This record gives sequence, C-alpha cells and structure tokens, in this order.
Amino acid sequence: MNEALLAFAAMLVLAFARLPIAFAMGLVGFAGIALKIGMPASLAMLGSVSYETGLSYALSIVPMFVLMGNLVTRAGLSEELYNASNAFLGHRRGGLAMATIVACGGFSAICGSSIATAATMAKVAVPPMRRFGYSDALASGSVAAGGTLGILIPPSVVMVIYGILTQQNIGKLFIAGILPGLLAIACYLAAVMVTVRLDARAGPRGPRVPWALRLLALRGVWGVLALFVLVLGGIYGGVFTPTEAAGIGCAGAFVFAIVRRGWSASWLLDVLVESAATTGMVFGILIGALMFANFVNLTTLPSELIAAASSFSATPILVIVAICLAYVLLGCVLESMSMILLTVPIFYPVVQHLGFDLIWFGIIVVVVTEISLITPPVGLNVFVLRSVLPDIPTGTVFRGVMPFIAADVVRLALLVAFPVITLALTPLVR
Repeated sequence: MNEALLAFAAMLVLAFARLPIAFAMGLVGFAGIALKIGMPASLAMLGSVSYETGLSYALSIVPMFVLMGNLVTRAGLSEELYNASNAFLGHRRGGLAMATIVACGGFSAICGSSIATAATMAKVAVPPMRRFGYSDALASGSVAAGGTLGILIPPSVVMVIYGILTQQNIGKLFIAGILPGLLAIACYLAAVMVTVRLDARAGPRGPRVPWALRLLALRGVWGVLALFVLVLGGIYGGVFTPTEAAGIGCAGAFVFAIVRRGWSASWLLDVLVESAATTGMVFGILIGALMFANFVNLTTLPSELIAAASSFSATPILVIVAICLAYVLLGCVLESMSMILLTVPIFYPVVQHLGFDLIWFGIIVVVVTEISLITPPVGLNVFVLRSVLPDIPTGTVFRGVMPFIAADVVRLALLVAFPVITLALTPLVR
C-alpha cells in the first residue's frame, strides 16, 4: 500500500509542477512498473496500452460524441434553447438565470461535454443577464453550474468512459442519467429562487412574453428534440448500438449545421481540428491513467481497500460516503476526466464487492464529478467562464456557484439515499 500512496503523491507533485496530468500519470505508472518488474515490462506496457487504446472500437464513440457536440455548437442550437426558455421563465425574479439552467439541460442532451456547454451558454446567456441588471455572481454562477449538466444528461463522454472501464451497459448508463439530470435542473432552479429571495436585486424580473411568442419560440428547439430522439431513441429501441448512434448523431448535427449556417470549408475545418484536439486530450489522459492503474493494481492497495470495505459490511453506505468525500477532495486538485480515469479502476471493485449496483455507482461518480467542476480551487467550469468572460473576477464566479454547490449536496444525498431515482428507467434497456 505504501508504494501506491507514494505513486499518488508523486503524481500530484508532478501535476502541481504544471506537468500535464496525462504525462504525470503515465510517467509515474511507467517508472513504477520499471522499478517493480523491470524496464522491458514497462516498455511493453507502454506500447500495448497506447496501441490497444488507440484502436479500441468501444472508444470510437468518444470522438463521435465530441464531434457531434462541436457541430451542434456551430449550428447555433444553443441560442434557440435559451430564447425558448427565456420566453417562459424570463418574467420571473431570477427568470433569466432559470432559463439558462433549463437551456443548459437541453443543450447537454445533444452535447455531452460540460466544458462545451459552459463555454457556449456563457456567450449566449450572460450578456442579456447583465443587460437586465443581474449580478455578475448569479449570471456567471448559473452558467458554470448549468454547464456541469453536460456530463450527466445523456449522451455523455464521461459515462462512456466509465462504462468501458467497468464493462457496464452504456445504454443503461445513459438512461440512468435522465432522472438525476432532471433532479439536478430542479435543484438548480430552487437555488436560483433562494438566491433572488435573499437578494431581489441579484435577478430582477424581465418583460413578460405573450403566449403567441412563447409558442413561436418553441419552434426553434425542434432540432434539439429531433437529435435527442434520434440518438437515444435508436439506442433504447434497439435500432443501433451506442457507437452507431454517435455516428448517426454526428451526421444529423452536420446536416443541421449546413442548413442553419451554410456550407463552408473553413468552419468544417475548425470543427474537425477542435474535435481532434479534444479527442487527443481525452485519449492521452486515458492512456496515462491506464498505465498508472496498471502499476497500482500490482501493489496491495486494491486488496487492502476491499478488506477495509469488508469491515463495513454492516453499514456499507459509509464506504460510499467516504468515496464521495474522496472525490470532492480530489476534485479540488484534478479535473474531471483525470479523476474518473484515475479512481474508477480502484474504487469500482470495492463497490462491486459490497454488492452495490455499478450503474447506480456510475451516476453517483458523475454527480460528484459535476460538483468538482465548480469547486475551488480548480473548478474547471469556472476557469472556462473566466476565459470567455475575462472581465468577471474568479472570486465573483466562485461566489456565484456556492448556492448551486449546496443544491448539488442535497441532490447527491437524495441519490445516495434513494437509488430508485437512478435505477427506475434502466429496466427499459435490455
């Protein structure tokens, strides 16, 4: 166990030294196996992990969903989602912030990336909120928190990675995220209501939109609904696999982008390059994490964790609580994808040994990871907003997300206490 703890410490030191997390994990894993078994074994592992990961058919779903999200962003569907949500909610106190949360939920259903959701909705939603006198804290906080929905509401790249790591049905993971996603939206809306009740000036009312214009605004969201039904309906209907669904979703998003923005080789090149860069980052982190996990599995840490968990057999839920706390702490220093890839191979055998459902645990992991996206000092979504809105101080954004973090804690407690919320829809997937 000491070897594993030293490896974790070395990895964190390298990460704090600004070495990219993929290289930090990979270097520690490579060096650990070289010291424990020998350099030939370490070199063989480097080659086999890189080759098998790069050519994995199961992982081909990742670049497809990344590309689909970028095409949807290019098509401008986020603007229609926000306009439709604003038409129904904008006249309430904090209504624009509520509209932002609902629009983020809708955009997440066709994007699958928290970073992309936060960056896109920041450009769409923050300017009108500031124009109507909203506080920068509430405006930025609602976007940062709403953006976290990107990895929970299906399709989700993080769920795909979790499913591959734990050999769980990706279709079941997707459908299991729907009710927790709706619960997240409800909790965030409640957080906005509490915020404006405590400070009415933070989110003044906007003009009331006539019903005729509200119904007209709904016509703009048909593209989002069509893509959502196409991708998830095809998976749950058994028409095609998740990998095939990702490809079909890309084709649909490409058609929407051409119809709405017109054909241009330049924007297509930009989308492809951005998607390739994001995919390369994900695969780099995945390869590094797998190398690190291979070394950890050679130590006594996994067996000792299972033995320690067995001592809590009378109250196994305490193990889940401890894992959640570990994720919250790790989220303060690691970004979400690195955290998932680093910890899931270690934690899921323990959870499985205690008899918990791995689909349920996957959603719990995603929800805790969502919290890490907006918690200081890393809070990746917060820094995404800072890059898009450089005139809003980082401290203001962190202050704005605090009510949403509280809402997340309530939601996490409900999902841990009542697994039926997560698992209610999974019997629909065979």
